[in-house]
Amino acid sequence: MAAVAKDSGDRPAAPPARAGRPRASAKGEQTRARLIAAARTLLAGEASEGFTTRNVAALSGVSHGMCHYHFQDRTDLVLAVIEDIRPEWITPLEAAVRAPGPFAERAERVVQLLGRPEGPELSHLHSALHWQALNDTRVRASLETEYRRWRACFVALFQVLADERDEGGARGAGLDPRSLGLAVAAAVDGLAAMDSLGADGGTESILRTLIRTLAAGAGSGA
Repeated sequence: MAAVAKDSGDRPAAPPARAGRPRASAKGEQTRARLIAAARTLLAGEASEGFTTRNVAALSGVSHGMCHYHFQDRTDLVLAVIEDIRPEWITPLEAAVRAPGPFAERAERVVQLLGRPEGPELSHLHSALHWQALNDTRVRASLETEYRRWRACFVALFQVLADERDEGGARGAGLDPRSLGLAVAAAVDGLAAMDSLGADGGTESILRTLIRTLAAGAGSGA
């Protein structure tokens, strides 16, 4: 998949604690955030000691017991990382599709967003999470939920086109938003895989051509 954050420095800052919360709660949130950050570092890196709750605790400067206070096991840490990276690849895509404008305008926002190179940390994280999912059903279920939400963005994009055709009296011209959206999502995944290997395949121009071609073909009933 293509993501929008170039590196870990682009990661959104943790939300401030709500006013009125006890000091201990705010401190607990900070500790939890440190543990998640450490988990990200270990998952995205190639640390020889491996990804364990003990190593996450050591890297974050938190006691092993405190780590288990916040996260029962390493799977809980992985699930927290999956949730933590959502604002870096799913939320911006949802915003690009939902923002006002006709299909062509929304599609161009999506193309420009996904045309940005994925940062190395996020790329390594996605690979590591896929590896974790191979042997952990909880991770697999969580990751699939995120991907379903991500793919839904492309379906929603082509739903906008179908609605425009309906308003024009064409009744969608046989347009299937789900099939078209999933086709683009699959193409984005493939382009991201190429980019991760250092290939300069012109992601933005390819996506723009693909979406325009699919939209034109659907409009002609092809």
